[in-house]
Amino acid sequence: QVRLLESGGGLVQPGGSLRLSCAASGSILSINAMGWYRQAPGKQRELVAGIISGDSANYADSVKGRFTISRDNAKNTVYLQMNSLKPEDTAVYYCNALVKAWTAPSREYWGRGTQVTVSS
Repeated sequence: QVRLLESGGGLVQPGGSLRLSCAASGSILSINAMGWYRQAPGKQRELVAGIISGDSANYADSVKGRFTISRDNAKNTVYLQMNSLKPEDTAVYYCNALVKAWTAPSREYWGRGTQVTVSS
């Protein structure tokens, strides 16, 4: 069983910062890509940032210049540093990973999500 566990969410004032982390555990052979999605109430889940092997990263236009995704392959962990947070960043943030397990084909896994609230 492969599981993703997010942490680091919380309440922050506009202009503040948060650092999210997501650790993958289980029977992992390799992780080809990891990323962060978010979903606000009444809205579609959207890709925030993704990172693949070789540390190539991409970001949603709404977070470019403010968010930074990074990956620690040795720890099977991905991070999302969020700076200059805005109220519109408020959402549940979900970790996603494309994982090849020892006994299963490659597939996407999702974390349970962590709440980020930006409010004064």
